[in-house]
Amino acid sequence: MWGALIELPEKAGFPPTLGYTVWALTMVPCAIAVLRANGWRRERDGRAWASGLFIGLTGAGGQLLLFEALRTGPAYLVFPIVSLYPVLTIGLSVAWLAERAGRRQWIGIGLALPAIALLSYAPPTESPTGAASWLLLAAVVFVAWGLQAVALKRAGAYMSAEGIFFYMSLAGLLLVPLALVQTDFARPIEWGWRGPWLAGLIHLLNSIGALALVYALRYGKAIVVVPMTALAPVVTIVLSLALYQRMPLLPQVLGIVLATAALYLMAE
Repeated sequence: MWGALIELPEKAGFPPTLGYTVWALTMVPCAIAVLRANGWRRERDGRAWASGLFIGLTGAGGQLLLFEALRTGPAYLVFPIVSLYPVLTIGLSVAWLAERAGRRQWIGIGLALPAIALLSYAPPTESPTGAASWLLLAAVVFVAWGLQAVALKRAGAYMSAEGIFFYMSLAGLLLVPLALVQTDFARPIEWGWRGPWLAGLIHLLNSIGALALVYALRYGKAIVVVPMTALAPVVTIVLSLALYQRMPLLPQVLGIVLATAALYLMAE
């Protein structure tokens, strides 16, 4: 839902970098809610701080690097590269966390990976020019998000989900100054209802999703959870069809078919 709706404030003139700032703020009420439900308990030792901030910084930092990659490079190449981060997560989860899956789930995972790439397809609107700094940035985001999911799963062995989300929220807030630096304040910005207020309601969906992911990785296998969550564009495409009468492209239709089969096979 977030993916289908987030373009509304952006098209109204509220830049995505300021949208990041709003998202970081919407993480706060979610963190307060779960900490309160947990009796305000959270881990405070050095390992908790290091793990929590690493998880938060790789996720939020990857988002800011993605903005820069999209500013300097073509979206139709950046998104497919970044979207395949579950490949790294799966490899590390098998090698480092010794996670295993049944034959049916492995088939589902195998279908999910090409589905993710197809769902991220966009027609070429520009050709890469100049230095390929965007390629390096996209690769860094790929690694950061792949590592984040593994670190999140690993931290669940010695941290509460509420504590992890607290540190993720803190890391997101720490990077707000970088988002502000990336913002071009010389351009007109929508400060009314269609700007930060609408963005806040939409980004709250993203924050709730991030919280749900923390719990999902605490109780589920990363090799299954991460590919399933990476198939979120299926919902985005369907909603875009309903809301904007925007027909999906042929590769995206194929991606939806593969994703549907993958979700069925991966579900335990």
